[in-house]
Amino acid sequence: MTSVVTTDSRFELLEGETLLEGLERTNHEVEFQCRAGYCGSCRTHVLAGRVRYLTEPLAYIAKDEILPCCCVPEGALQIEARLLRIPEQPLLGEEFNIQTSLDFGADEQK
Repeated sequence: MTSVVTTDSRFELLEGETLLEGLERTNHEVEFQCRAGYCGSCRTHVLAGRVRYLTEPLAYIAKDEILPCCCVPEGALQIEARLLRIPEQPLLGEEFNIQTSLDFGADEQK
């Protein structure tokens, strides 16, 4: 397994997993479409380390960029990627005003 350090996390890439699959598994925000290196949607900045492409990408990438959809790290890797922020879910009693009586407006008529 290879260690991947992101902007606010660290994880181990599993055997046979692309970098994109590892980022998805660990709930990181990453755009993607083709999963084959054609579109460039998953373009990510590399801060340290190197990758090996499983298939040669057709999308343009700069010297400090990689396409996680079709690569695996060659040793430890550090990239710009943030964890997906999932909004906290309110508790049932906080989300709804729970009606304790079916007598609507009875208090107002008295």
